[in-house]
Amino acid sequence: MASSDMLPSPMPARGEPIPPGQPMTMGQHVLDKGAAVMQSLKPIKHINQHVCTFALYAHDMNRQIETHHYITRLNQDFLQCAVYDSDDSTGHLIGVEYIVSDRIFETLPPDEQKLWHSHAYEIKSGLWVNPRVPEMVGKPELEDLTKTYGKFWCTWQVDRGDALPLGAPALMMSPQGVSTGKVKPELVRRRDNKYNISSEALMDSRLEIEEPEWIHPQADYWKQHNKVFAVDILPTDMKLRAPVR
Repeated sequence: MASSDMLPSPMPARGEPIPPGQPMTMGQHVLDKGAAVMQSLKPIKHINQHVCTFALYAHDMNRQIETHHYITRLNQDFLQCAVYDSDDSTGHLIGVEYIVSDRIFETLPPDEQKLWHSHAYEIKSGLWVNPRVPEMVGKPELEDLTKTYGKFWCTWQVDRGDALPLGAPALMMSPQGVSTGKVKPELVRRRDNKYNISSEALMDSRLEIEEPEWIHPQADYWKQHNKVFAVDILPTDMKLRAPVR
């Protein structure tokens, strides 16, 4: 199986993909309610930011999706994001993105850097937004984020109708200011209408945000080399445990 359009074949779905399965029982609802009261759920409670933006499949940049990142900041240089396809209560968890500062990115091996994308254009163009947060409140954070890089793996390709997470994870890229990397206008309009915002107005308001001195050429690798990366699942021999004596 490969992270492509053809393999594996998508499971047919009508409208929003709904995983097959029986409705939750009363006992399961009771367990969930009790667990929410008695368990700490500490990692979840440290999610402190919601970002809406867009992502492009590295192996087919005509496939573009709206994404909702729920971000936990572990320190000044590292963020981790649970990525959903919407901010509704029925949103699908479709992947994970890791975000690092330029300081950390510079320390990564060259082959690793090829898997990452830059955020400067995404933010400066008004595509990256914090829904319902006033722009003046979020702008200091945006100034730092323009100098970051992300690695985003999509594990559930709901845009092709998959009712379950199928196949290998797909590497995702960020929007860029060249033709192949531009987000389809209808996607942006739909998002902007939902939140009553204007990406164009946000872009104008962010003109003064300082751009990085340079964006590392290994990031956004496709722009320089017309090469992308996809994951295949291949059979391989198991590593056997040494016998216990």
